[in-house]
Amino acid sequence: MNENEFLAERFETHRSHLRAVAYRMLGSLSEAEDAVQEAWLRLDRSGADGVANLGGWLTTVVGRVCLDILRSRASRAEEPLDVRVPDPVVSRGADEVDPEHAALLADSVGLALLVVLDTLDPAERLAFVLHDMFGMPFDEIAPMVGRTTAAARQLASRARRRVRGAAPEPETDLARQWKVVDAFMAASRAGDFDALLAVLDPDVVLRADAGGARASQEVRGAREVAGQAMLFRSPALFARRALVNGAAGVVTALEGKLLSVLGFTIADGRIVEIDILADPERLSRLDVQTEF
Repeated sequence: MNENEFLAERFETHRSHLRAVAYRMLGSLSEAEDAVQEAWLRLDRSGADGVANLGGWLTTVVGRVCLDILRSRASRAEEPLDVRVPDPVVSRGADEVDPEHAALLADSVGLALLVVLDTLDPAERLAFVLHDMFGMPFDEIAPMVGRTTAAARQLASRARRRVRGAAPEPETDLARQWKVVDAFMAASRAGDFDALLAVLDPDVVLRADAGGARASQEVRGAREVAGQAMLFRSPALFARRALVNGAAGVVTALEGKLLSVLGFTIADGRIVEIDILADPERLSRLDVQTEF
């Protein structure tokens, strides 16, 4: 084994961790892969000589790359009313997360949490993700955001307050999740408005990202969301169970073509959030089984 092969082998032992960091930072599977690849390119160019902690060095590189991507997003003149749903991690089975997804979802990072993370300032998100989710010390985070250690700690603290105030505390029992999701889908197919209201939290939020401001929407309130759920009555629309970010979810297809991925957040026996990705371009990049 030559030196480059040895370096590549060492890098591979950290790949799953680096993907998990980048996914939490970016909420995009493709951009997360790009960030990890950039870390490898930088390691390949510079080598590991003098690097005492390769895992920490690579995590710092990925963090900096993700920070640049987030800042680039923020600098673009995007429509403020755009609805963006993070890339879902969809497992092929309806009862068990695929092994290759296990590390990516090690902390049960649901779509609802990723939506909240998207609202954070890039530096806040970096400090929160690296410290609260991966235990990186603030004195290592501080140089990445150009702040003092105390200022980096404050960034994470602000982010933590926003996350706790906005992200619902989800039901963790998968069987209870399926019971609610199955009831929602059955009521949707039957056009049973009252049954839909029974499984929706009064303050439920539905976000649908179809890839453009005009086609995307955010709907709040049980009656309004129940009205949108009537769209699932189409006899040509097929839906099946799927684990979405480790939680009960649904994928839909029309004439064999993937149409949408639905992630549900359930608390106290009711649906509090529905996040739908229906952007054809982004769906085409997901590894989702469409046979029904």
